[in-house]
Amino acid sequence: MRNVCIIGLLGAVLMGSTAGAADMAQVSPVVKAPVPPADDWRFQATIYGWATGLNGNVGVRGLPPASVDVSAIDALTSLDGALMGSFFAQKDKWSFLFDLIYADLSQGATFGPLSATSASLGMTQVIVQGVAAHELPLGLPDNVALSGTVGFRYQHLSSDFSLSNPFTPLGVDVSGTKDWIDPTVGLFLQYKINDKWFVNALADVGGFGVSSKITAQGFASLGYMWTPAVSTALGYRAIYTDYEDGGFVYDVTQHGVFMSLGYHF
Repeated sequence: MRNVCIIGLLGAVLMGSTAGAADMAQVSPVVKAPVPPADDWRFQATIYGWATGLNGNVGVRGLPPASVDVSAIDALTSLDGALMGSFFAQKDKWSFLFDLIYADLSQGATFGPLSATSASLGMTQVIVQGVAAHELPLGLPDNVALSGTVGFRYQHLSSDFSLSNPFTPLGVDVSGTKDWIDPTVGLFLQYKINDKWFVNALADVGGFGVSSKITAQGFASLGYMWTPAVSTALGYRAIYTDYEDGGFVYDVTQHGVFMSLGYHF
C-alpha cells in the first residue's frame, strides 16, 4: 500500500514531497490512512529560512545609484525579525502556490570626533507571490512533472534613516515607502527520485514594464520525506528585480541558501 503525499513548493521558497512505502512484512499490522484518489486536493504548509545576500544598485530621490554588496552573514547580523512561509495546493494536473517573505532589518553606527555622530538605518521588506501551474502534456515519466506557470510578485520596501550630532542643531531624518506588483510566467519542475527523495525547481520571469523593467526568479531544492506528513529540503534561491520610479532605483539580486520544513495533509 502506498501513501500519497503532495509534492509542493516552498521562497522568496519551495518544497516537494514523496511518500514512503509501507512495510508489508510487519508482524503487527499498522492502520493506514485511506489513500486519497488522484484527483483529490492535497496540501502542504511550509516554513523556511532564507539566508539572503544582496548585490546591485539602489538610488533614492534622483541621486546617483549607490552600489550595494551585502553578504548573507552581514544581513543576518542586522536582522531584527523575519517570517517566511508558503502554502501549496494540488489537484490532478493543477497546482497553486502562495509564498510570503517578511524581513525587518536595522543597522547603526557612530563615527567622527569622539564618535559623537550617530547614524541608523531601518528597513522592512515584504515579498508576496502567487502562482498557478498546470502540468504540460509532454509524455514525461510518471515520476516527473513539468508545469507552465502564471502568477504575480508583489514587493514592498520601507526605510528610515537618521543622522544626528549632539554638538549641532542640524540632523537628518528621512523615511520612504515603495510598493509595486509584477506579472510573472515560468516553469515548475517536480521530480520524484524515489519514495523518499525528491527535487523541485522553479524559474520565472516577469515585469515586462508593467511595474519593474524586469524581474526574475530561480530556485532548486533537494528534499527528503521523513514521514508521509513531514519533509525537509535544502536549496538555493535567487530573485532579481530592476525597478525605477520617480528617482527611486532598485536594481538588486537577492540570493542565498534556504532550508525548509513542510507538513503534508
